[in-house]
Amino acid sequence: MTSNFTLRLATEDDIPALHGLIGDSVRGLQADDYTQEQMDGALGTVLGLDTQLIQDRTYFVAEAAGRLAGCGGWSKRKTLFGADRGPGREPELLDPATDAAKVRAIFVHPDFARRGLGSLLLARVEAAAWAAGFRRFEMGSTLTGVPLYRLKGYTEVGRIDVPLHNGEALPVVKMVKPADAAD
Repeated sequence: MTSNFTLRLATEDDIPALHGLIGDSVRGLQADDYTQEQMDGALGTVLGLDTQLIQDRTYFVAEAAGRLAGCGGWSKRKTLFGADRGPGREPELLDPATDAAKVRAIFVHPDFARRGLGSLLLARVEAAAWAAGFRRFEMGSTLTGVPLYRLKGYTEVGRIDVPLHNGEALPVVKMVKPADAAD
């Protein structure tokens, strides 16, 4: 099913559409795992676009039928998760010889869910980070993403309850994938 998607690097011109895609993805696919208040509080901070990834040329978009179907990337910086206004921003560069690349902000539009797009994006992200010299991966996953990432060799190493501006907290699952777990 993934042959219907075209992947390319995201550009600054994609930013407005990416914000819409991420909002649609969160509201349409994560309602079983998070409350409306959690989603509202997390969008744009914990769950959202980190434009540094676009500047670093490590963020991809997937297109299908003339529209954005999904997005995702990886980071060579210390920030584990979150949007431009997210908590815990750490812009320092990682060392591929000793640090794990950060898998970041993979979102699929509900119209394209369960067609292999999340797996396709993750594979592209991992391949790009591998080509940049990284041999391990880590992420801050939503509860919704955990089953996919487990299937792809990631293991849970902790949970973080991220405080939100509206008084709620968003559970995020820290997951890792060592080099020997490559698909």
